[in-house]
Amino acid sequence: MMGSSKLGKSMSDFLFEYQTPRMIALRDKRVGVIFRLIQLAVLTYIVGWVFIYEKGYQSMDSITSSISVKVKGFGFTNLSTVGPRVLDGVDYTFPSQGSDSFVIMTNYIITPKQSMNFCTQHETSGQCESDSDCPAGSFSRHGQGVMNGKCLRNSEGMKTCEIFGWCPVENDRHIPNPPLLMAAENFTIFIKNSITFTAFGVTRRNLVESITKAYLQNCTYHKLHHPLCPVFRLGYIAEEIHENFSALAYRGAMIGIVINWNCDLDKPESHCKPRYSFHQLYRSLNKDQVSVGFNFRYAKYYKESGIEMRDLYKVFGIQFYLLVHGKAGKFDIIPTMTTIGSGIGVFGIATIVCDLVLLHLLPKRNYYKQKKFKNVHVSFPAGTGSLTEAS
Repeated sequence: MMGSSKLGKSMSDFLFEYQTPRMIALRDKRVGVIFRLIQLAVLTYIVGWVFIYEKGYQSMDSITSSISVKVKGFGFTNLSTVGPRVLDGVDYTFPSQGSDSFVIMTNYIITPKQSMNFCTQHETSGQCESDSDCPAGSFSRHGQGVMNGKCLRNSEGMKTCEIFGWCPVENDRHIPNPPLLMAAENFTIFIKNSITFTAFGVTRRNLVESITKAYLQNCTYHKLHHPLCPVFRLGYIAEEIHENFSALAYRGAMIGIVINWNCDLDKPESHCKPRYSFHQLYRSLNKDQVSVGFNFRYAKYYKESGIEMRDLYKVFGIQFYLLVHGKAGKFDIIPTMTTIGSGIGVFGIATIVCDLVLLHLLPKRNYYKQKKFKNVHVSFPAGTGSLTEAS
């Protein structure tokens, strides 16, 4: 019965008793000011940074995005090798249906009417002294075809290896200056972007409610006057990255167009709008640097009198990367309570700091230790199983 009574009492104590820590109020101006200042700093951090700036009361979701691009504008060139030409978006945009990465041609070198034949290499591929420098059937890393074992003088009087390949060989030393397509400064890029916040079931387009068909036909993007217009003039983009367009067009460049969607879905969805910014991704316009700008080659193939021919283009252009970033937030009780709980825990810093000051820095630290801590000596008197306190 005694065992049962003790067990019942223990259960009763466990269920119905509440224990609270002992609190000691210490009046010290220095410690009191430190305590309140730390509390104020913590409160400012929690309310100002965590709740207002970081929106700690919201659950967040990242975006799923799709994008398409159209480039418009006309350019005109008149080269002695190919004659006058008008170029439209199909001619100077690669690929022709722009996606999140595309190139707009601004300058080029053309080597027309190449065919499979024997000819001497350009001296930039390497010079030779005798036939032994041109082993038949081998390729040079910088060569323009397969060598046939002969060392001959080319049209410029330099001794180079004769090759079998596309002849006449390309001479890309002389880049047209000014660029052939300076008209590209007024070309426009039309960007369509659709994003979805899957967790919240919200879908938005960069063609927001205020953009009408009539507005779209006449607007071009300007960060102050038309910040939502999705039509971008290349010259304006060059201004935004603080570069001269002719310098970009001469050897090419790489530019990022960033679309930012940072949306507060506690507000109406119409407030969720994109923001655009521009960045040069690879600064290499200094002529003293190696591999300056951006370029690539492509060819147009055709047949003439039954012989396969091609026109070889070395294209200099601006490569654009469309980068879509963003997140959305909406009120959720779980992150709200988590943030509040974390904030309450941070308030404990004030107590820790003040205890360190009281117990280790102040002149009367020993007195405070006596008030804060109660020393208890526990002993078991002979013949008993209970605790006694000796003070």
